[in-house]
Amino acid sequence: MKNIQLFFALTIFTIAVSCKNESTHTVTITNTLDVPRSLETIEINKSDLSLKEGESFENLSVRDSETKEVLVSQFVDSDQDGEADMLLFQPEITANVSKQFELVVVDEASKPETTAYCYSRFVPERTDDYAWENNKVAFRTYGPNAQYRFENNLEEGTLSSGIDAWLKKVDYPIIDSWYKKYTEKTGTYHEDTGEGLDNFHVGSSRGVGGIAIKQDTTFYISKNFIKWETITTGPLRTSFVLDYGNWDANGQNIIEKKYISLDYGSNLSKFEIEISGTDTVAAGLTLHENDGEPTQNQGAGWISYWQPHGNSELGTAIVVPNNNLLSSELYVTGLKDRSNLYAQIKVNEGKAIYYAGFGWKESKEFNSKSDWEDYLNDFSKKANNPLVVSYN
Repeated sequence: MKNIQLFFALTIFTIAVSCKNESTHTVTITNTLDVPRSLETIEINKSDLSLKEGESFENLSVRDSETKEVLVSQFVDSDQDGEADMLLFQPEITANVSKQFELVVVDEASKPETTAYCYSRFVPERTDDYAWENNKVAFRTYGPNAQYRFENNLEEGTLSSGIDAWLKKVDYPIIDSWYKKYTEKTGTYHEDTGEGLDNFHVGSSRGVGGIAIKQDTTFYISKNFIKWETITTGPLRTSFVLDYGNWDANGQNIIEKKYISLDYGSNLSKFEIEISGTDTVAAGLTLHENDGEPTQNQGAGWISYWQPHGNSELGTAIVVPNNNLLSSELYVTGLKDRSNLYAQIKVNEGKAIYYAGFGWKESKEFNSKSDWEDYLNDFSKKANNPLVVSYN
């Protein structure tokens, strides 16, 4: 009998010590809004945690404290020094509540399977595009070789700092397969074969979120990016840097670098423009044939353009959080591709921050202008009231 009691005592002691020794960091996420939240990315910085000696940040996983479900997460090496310094995850939280999550070490079998929905890369096989996507949308823009080709009357030249929209209607990655069609001459991404297509003309317009500097009544624009750097790809976020160097805005010297990210589930890329030489930037949406319906919602901090597009309809938008949308302007000119709907954005401490993207009717998410604008109102509300993160 004493042996049995000793066995149970040792078992309970072992379990207690095991639980005590499990290194757990508790993260509390608070939703201050009266609506449920999902598909919003939480950033856990390594510097915010009190790691024990010998504890590895990159071994941690995110677990729901109540259900013990291990969530999809992603490590990011933000400063590109070879070590992860940020952990991402997307919680689901009901209205007006706080919810706890644990950062713990779990075995490989407990981790969920992941797909790199959020993907970006430099594309040297198509001159030198930079392209990015998630499960909803895709984009690209243009590099120095494309500019060189344009300026020297060579084939496949493009002179543009505008942002191109690739209209995808599938949730899996398409960038590599679409470019493969191009390089192997097995098809074209300008025709829809079931996944979507690129039929969005950019030219020298701002496309979906390219910037300009306004002086008097004229908008001045840069040429193509000159350098690029991929920061991360994965299941929850892709991010990268495009350097535009120094450029001239009618005698005003501008130094511009774009930090762009796109998260899982979002129709809008985040743009953090590091810029000097100006107190404001104008981010634009091309008007194409000027046959769409522009909306300028100063109070909610967004502009939108809903337009006929091919055999369908398309909404583009710019959302500016934290009351930094100073004004907006419908700029119509006879110059080719220069008619844009602009958001004039305040530069704070050398940065202008906004979101830009699109919703395509063929994606079956947005059937009307009203649906698209409901999405923008919801996005703006959440961007201005981010989920609150606190630690134990």
